[in-house]
Amino acid sequence: MLIDKKEIKKILIIKLKGIGDVVLSTIVLENIKSNFPNAQIDFLTEKPSKDFLSLIPLINNVITQAKKSFIDDVKLIAQIRSSNYDLVLDFYSNPRTAIITFLSGAKYRAGFPFRFRKFAYNLLSQANPPIMHAAKLHLEFLKNIGLKIETQNLHFGISEKDHSFAKDFFIKNFDEKDFVIGVIPGGGWQSKRCDPIKFAEIISTIDKTYKAKFFLLWGPSDRIEAEEILKLINNKVLLSPPTNIQQMAALISNCKMIISNDSGPMHISTAVGTPVLSLHGPTSPIQQGPFGEKHEYIRLDELDCIECNLLDCPRKHECFLDLPVENVMKKIASLINKNNLITN
Repeated sequence: MLIDKKEIKKILIIKLKGIGDVVLSTIVLENIKSNFPNAQIDFLTEKPSKDFLSLIPLINNVITQAKKSFIDDVKLIAQIRSSNYDLVLDFYSNPRTAIITFLSGAKYRAGFPFRFRKFAYNLLSQANPPIMHAAKLHLEFLKNIGLKIETQNLHFGISEKDHSFAKDFFIKNFDEKDFVIGVIPGGGWQSKRCDPIKFAEIISTIDKTYKAKFFLLWGPSDRIEAEEILKLINNKVLLSPPTNIQQMAALISNCKMIISNDSGPMHISTAVGTPVLSLHGPTSPIQQGPFGEKHEYIRLDELDCIECNLLDCPRKHECFLDLPVENVMKKIASLINKNNLITN
């Protein structure tokens, strides 16, 4: 089925899951707008992503999906049907979103042809695409349904209030010329979290080589790791105040570079344009690493269990604890050089 672009006046994007996954899906926004310049673009997601999506100018309305409830689903489907979308792009394609797409009333319904869900769509992407970065999978989706790709930009909306919060914090705590390195110890799975003792070793080694200031950014589930790092390096690192995700993004945007696990804040860092070195163990940096040429990643490739994709490590977390700090320093130097982060 070919899309008649003249018919497309209202578009609904569907992308659920974590904030990092939703950030990666924003790569489609400019491309959808270039294919349908006069169309309204709405976005169906989950509540944690609503605020930052609402601040992206390319998106007209953000709809949130409630927790699993038959009544809530009926209300949501009724809301979507009444909106009269011409095109629904289901980038999530689980059984629930497939039903929503099928019942949307849209003439054009695009999704992945996964088992028991293919019926919901009349425009199909690949079920088993080649291995590539998760952001680029969204672009392949658009290509497979006949749309042109012009850009590869991620987006994350930050309010002026949150930018002001971050700017004021940096003015109070750093000098304008300080080389501020943000460190993010969090991660959605326990196995993705580099151990505090390794983070401390990396920070201490960088401190001996570069005149840097270190800034620990944390969320509610990361505070224990952040405070442990703080103790291990004798309080040489500034701990960020409690923040919401938009405030954290604003703080990240003021750092010269970020060192992070594979996490939502790592993807946020790439979206706001801050160079990132990501540390990987159980996950693939090719598929889930920082997106874009300005970033770097590192992992212990020779380890026999690398990229295990296990939520909890059944061994001794060798993927992080045995990571040679000298290898990390080579990546740091590369990141600094290609982004001209230190100038005389």
